[in-house]
Amino acid sequence: MTSGRFERRLAGALGALAILAGLVTALLTGFLVLARFINYSVVGLHELILTAAVLFYMLGAILASRNRAHLAVDFIDQLLTTPRARAIHALVVAVLTVIVTCFFIWWTWEMFAWGMRRPQWTPAYQIPLWLPQLSIMIGAVGCFAYGLRDVVLAVLDLRQLKG
Repeated sequence: MTSGRFERRLAGALGALAILAGLVTALLTGFLVLARFINYSVVGLHELILTAAVLFYMLGAILASRNRAHLAVDFIDQLLTTPRARAIHALVVAVLTVIVTCFFIWWTWEMFAWGMRRPQWTPAYQIPLWLPQLSIMIGAVGCFAYGLRDVVLAVLDLRQLKG
């Protein structure tokens, strides 16, 4: 399987999982609102909603990074007129993204490691807190991987413009 096909399948799987997490978040939140309206108590539903919402948010960040739509500043790009200046700008943005995501990975690793040393669970359903923390780590690593992709592509663009 070619890397392009693998990447498309991975993005499709991430997209499907994001849709599922979004639907779970929306449906459970809707159910919670309805339950409150009819004065019905549902213990622990917030735990499930939060877990699905964190996964939804992190998968959305990965997919936005894949499409280069997560952190975009078009104003500077529009001011640059030469292809070389735009390629340098793309490289700077990609390198900054990789640096920031390195800090994000480090922070989430520290948080995850702390949670493993001092395990905690949600009160109602006993969901281990490392589960939503793992979603954050997946988001950090995914954004880092796409940041590295952008660095490589920007370097290749610059080399092509030189030659």
